[in-house]
Amino acid sequence: LKTKAPAHPTTVAADAMPEGQMGLDNGPETNKLYASKLADAATVFWNGPMGVFEHPDFADGTRAVAQALVDSPAFSVVGGGDSAAAVRILGFDENAFGHISTGGGASLEYLEGKTLPGLAALED
Repeated sequence: LKTKAPAHPTTVAADAMPEGQMGLDNGPETNKLYASKLADAATVFWNGPMGVFEHPDFADGTRAVAQALVDSPAFSVVGGGDSAAAVRILGFDENAFGHISTGGGASLEYLEGKTLPGLAALED
């Protein structure tokens, strides 16, 4: 984040973002919603932190999703370098997740059935 964090972060509804402000994290209601959806999931592929987790004022959403995955019976894949870094920086046990991968966008393309150049080269 190349801007200074606000002196007093505020929580607002997504459709009530004040002019000139940025949404840098989930709010508590969104965190509850995500946790309820993840609670009975069978498989979860998580690609991308929820907020600017590197700043303590904006790490709650990412922490909440990671905790919901830990609490869920789902097989969880944490995909992408930022997500992998987030679970480590926030102190989660890596063994609590089914798999952690630094491949984010490429992993999503693979799941979509797209040809990945690196894998195609191996097939030649």
